[in-house]
Amino acid sequence: MNIARHIPNTITSMNLLSGVLGVICVFNGRSDLAFILMLLAAVCDFFDGLTARALNAYSAIGKELDSLADLVSFGLLPSLMLHRLMTDLAPQAGLLCYVPLLITVFSALRLAKFNVDDRQSDNFIGLATPACAMICASLTYYILEDSDSFLRIWAEGRFFIPAVSIILSTLLVSEIPMFSMKMKKGAQKNTPIYRLRVGFMGVIFVSAVLVWLLGLNWSMAVLLIFLIYIIMNIVHALTSR
Repeated sequence: MNIARHIPNTITSMNLLSGVLGVICVFNGRSDLAFILMLLAAVCDFFDGLTARALNAYSAIGKELDSLADLVSFGLLPSLMLHRLMTDLAPQAGLLCYVPLLITVFSALRLAKFNVDDRQSDNFIGLATPACAMICASLTYYILEDSDSFLRIWAEGRFFIPAVSIILSTLLVSEIPMFSMKMKKGAQKNTPIYRLRVGFMGVIFVSAVLVWLLGLNWSMAVLLIFLIYIIMNIVHALTSR
């Protein structure tokens, strides 16, 4: 029995378990802890593919398991976090509190599309589910940790969180090219996509330093990083036509 070929699927299963535990945390009113578990799921999501390549342990089951894990950790979990946030801060919104659940539906469509779209072997078409999830979770965490922020005031209204949910859902299934954050061996260094990746590394550093200098909660750095990631890709798509 070759144990090595089961290692990537084990790591993917840890991604799924982290997502499930995160969902339980949301139900228990601990969206802050749910964000930490989502970050753990993201680490597992990164290393399962890395391990599969290193061990040459690809499998059809692994591909399907990865999508199922991502749907829970980066589809269901973030939508529940926004839903819970809205029901706590803006209960007067009524049925609008359920709009964030659209993220789960569109994440499922995004993952299904990814599995059958051969254009997305190296980069993405549309916003990847982990990036969408990080925006939802970091926004939730920041609002919960900083009750005096302008984002908290916006979140207490009827339309801010539903608008964010609809925009992210649209980006998930859009045709906007978006670069993968994973640097693959043998990648060409003279391409626009490679330069975008390098520039994005600088964005991560600058965002972290800026948040630290301003004394903001660390989750704002995560939020800024992924918002800038979206903006960079949209600008590149518009200027490369």
